[in-house]
Amino acid sequence: MELSTVWFAVVAFFWVGYLVLDGFDFGVGALLPVVGRRGEHDRAAMLQTIGPVWDGNEVWLVVAVGATFAAFPAWYATMLSAFYLPMLAILVALIGRGVALEFRGKRDDPRWRRRCDAVVCLGSLLPAALWGAVFGTLVHGLPLDRDGTYAGSVVAVDGLGGVLGAAAVLGLCVLHGATFLALRTTGGLRERALRVARYAAPAVVLVVAGFLGQVQYARGDAGSAGVAGLAVVALLVASVAAWRRADGWAFAGTAVGVAAAVATVFVALFPDAVPATSTAAWSLTLADSVAQPYALRILTVIAVICTPLVLAYQAWSYWVFRRRVLAP
Repeated sequence: MELSTVWFAVVAFFWVGYLVLDGFDFGVGALLPVVGRRGEHDRAAMLQTIGPVWDGNEVWLVVAVGATFAAFPAWYATMLSAFYLPMLAILVALIGRGVALEFRGKRDDPRWRRRCDAVVCLGSLLPAALWGAVFGTLVHGLPLDRDGTYAGSVVAVDGLGGVLGAAAVLGLCVLHGATFLALRTTGGLRERALRVARYAAPAVVLVVAGFLGQVQYARGDAGSAGVAGLAVVALLVASVAAWRRADGWAFAGTAVGVAAAVATVFVALFPDAVPATSTAAWSLTLADSVAQPYALRILTVIAVICTPLVLAYQAWSYWVFRRRVLAP
């Protein structure tokens, strides 16, 4: 197997890991006005569930972007050129969310906390939707010239793929966040989270199935169809588990659902990095965008050393903070 193929799988792994881990953070933030509507104690308990881990989860974004840039510089450059505005909006939203999470408790002022909660909610909704729009648009292709350079407008996110992608990833994050809250809280907060998961699941399954169907229609093959089917089955398992109050199974189902849905996009893309809508021959392939072999060998050594350390640290942090947060 060529190193370019190995690194495509590594990049896909990091993006999948990021959206699985930060996905429930986004879901918890988005659900603040819904599940936490009873008062400050509930909202504080919700944020406490992600407090020890949200910044570690965002490390996966740094690693995913860094791996894309290092292993496939032309892919990174084309995506940044095409999605400059949504990427900028995601960055601003993530910064605002991080500041709000860190400084929410620094002032004993209800109005200050409500404003921080609003920033956390918006800073969770916007990135989730925009990541979905970016991946949904990417898999349907971008206007490229014969050199693989982006040749479209400043607003690359458009079309049915972008809209369905935004709705699918946002719905997945909300459902993932609801099952995470059910797993990590007690009392009325857990009951409201389970209620959201139960009633949101059918709509999320339909939207995700529609999005993955579009992906399959645009670029799919047998491999992507199998992964897409796994995503839908996992979400159905999560729905049944939520009704049976099996919190662990529900969360595992949404985690697998998010992972498989994102993986479907990468499987459908392969062996291209960016499909061209103008002329298929102008598509940016992995071979066109990959770094030099020497650079890939250095990256492989770094990844072999560092990735297990990151995984071990994250596993340890989740183990330490595994207990439920007591809610009123």
